[in-house]
Amino acid sequence: MTSPVKRKLRIIPNAKKNEFAGYREGELVLRLNAPPIDGKANKAAVEFVSKFFGVSRSSVLLVRGESSRHKIFEIVGLGRIDLERKLAELNR
Repeated sequence: MTSPVKRKLRIIPNAKKNEFAGYREGELVLRLNAPPIDGKANKAAVEFVSKFFGVSRSSVLLVRGESSRHKIFEIVGLGRIDLERKLAELNR
C-alpha cells in the first residue's frame, strides 16, 4: 500500500477555465473557474485534482488552507512516482 502524498497548490479562482498553470514559488498553480464563495473553489479543486490524478474524490483531502489561496492537498492511493509522472506530463 502506498502512503499518502502531500502537494502544495496555489489556487486562482474565477479563471476562464480549469487547468494547471505551471509553478510559482514552489507551488503548483491551479486555475479554477469557480468563485471563492461558500467553498465552491475548494470543491472544484478537489474535483479537478481527483480527475487529473485518476483517483476518487474521497481520496483527495484538503489538509490546510481552506480559506487561503495557498493549500495543501493529501492524495491517498497514489504513489510519489505516479504523482511525479503525471506532473511531468504538464511540461510536455
